[in-house]
Amino acid sequence: MNPQVNFGKYSDGLAPAIVQDSMTDKVLMLGFMNQEALDKTREQGKVTFFSRSRKQLWTKGEESGNYLLLKGIAVDCDRDTLLIKALPLGPVCHTGADTCWNEKNRREDFLVCLEEIIESRRREAVPEKSYVAGLFSKGINKIAQKVGEEAVELVIEAKDHDDRLFLDEAADLLFHYLILLNAKGYNLQDVTDVLRGRHQ
Repeated sequence: MNPQVNFGKYSDGLAPAIVQDSMTDKVLMLGFMNQEALDKTREQGKVTFFSRSRKQLWTKGEESGNYLLLKGIAVDCDRDTLLIKALPLGPVCHTGADTCWNEKNRREDFLVCLEEIIESRRREAVPEKSYVAGLFSKGINKIAQKVGEEAVELVIEAKDHDDRLFLDEAADLLFHYLILLNAKGYNLQDVTDVLRGRHQ
C-alpha cells in the first residue's frame, strides 16, 4: 500500500483524494492530499487531508470523532488522483449526512447492515447495556468460544426435525461468526474474496 503519486502535476502540489466506503463501495467525500497528508494517513491509519482553506493538515474526525479508518489506497492511471478506501466511524459530511452528496451509506444486503450494527455496538455501546459490546469487552477467547458453542448447538439441531430450531441456531451461529470476524479485523467481503480466489 505504497503508491507513487505525482503531486507535482498541479501548481498547488495537491492531488484529489476520493474516499470510498470499503464495505458498501459508496463514494463518501472528496478531499485533497499532499505527500505529508498521505504519509500521515499511512502512518496513523486515519485518513488525513490538506485543507486548502486553512492551509494545513487535518485528520477527518479529529473534532467529531467520525474518523475514516484506512483500508486501502489506489492511484489512478495518470498517478494524479487517489482512491482512498476507508471505514467511516459515523457520518462523513459536516452536515451530519452519511456522504457529502446526502446519500445513505448503506447496502441493501442485510448482512452488510448487520456488520455495520455490530461495528457500531463495538464502538459506541456500553457493555452493561449491549450484548455485543459486552461480548467484545470479554475478549477474543470468549468470542471464539461462543462461536464454538453455537456451532455445536447447530449440529445438534441438524440431527433433529424441528426446522424452526435449526434455523434459529443457524442464525445464532452466523451472528456470532460476524462478531468474530469483526474482532479479528475482517468482514464477510474478506471471506468472499478468499472463496472467489479458490473458485478461480
